[in-house]
Amino acid sequence: MATATKREPGELFGPRFALFADVLAVGLATAAASLPLLTAPAAMSTACAVLDRRVRQDVPTTAGGYLRALRERLRTGDLLAGAGLLAGGALLLFNALAAGAGLPGAVVFRPVLLAVGGLLAVVLLRACARPESATSWRTALRSAAYDSVRRPRASGVLLLAVATAAVCAWSYPPLAFLVPGPLALAARATEHHL
Repeated sequence: MATATKREPGELFGPRFALFADVLAVGLATAAASLPLLTAPAAMSTACAVLDRRVRQDVPTTAGGYLRALRERLRTGDLLAGAGLLAGGALLLFNALAAGAGLPGAVVFRPVLLAVGGLLAVVLLRACARPESATSWRTALRSAAYDSVRRPRASGVLLLAVATAAVCAWSYPPLAFLVPGPLALAARATEHHL
């Protein structure tokens, strides 16, 4: 694919900046679509698919195109996956609060809890990046867990992306609305290249 180096009339961003702008726009749209929380897995899966299409086929990304893709793929299984994500997140939060309240063995429990949370984030992101997530979350999660173990280099890169996103969102909270885009791009890239 040849890349242009000049701006077209009326073009807001130059061609070299267009992918970056699309990633940030998709991140913002994904964050907005994830606000109901039950829709978070579908929103992230849609972000992965939209950015994959942007990179592989050079299809421009728009907020309307993202919302259409999300509306077409949103189904009951996605809402159940969101409910499972909420339940798992609540369990991790409860354990973190218990460890912070003086749970015996908290010194050992905190790093284990952090490692488990990071690994779960990697598996969930890999599941969102898999095409199977559009039809069956169970299949996507199973293959993502298998690939996370089978391809540790890709899992390590994705874990670093998750850690970087967490630090960015922690240090400057408004960035939390943009990090889904780079995470979706990282998830798709690790599925294809590592």
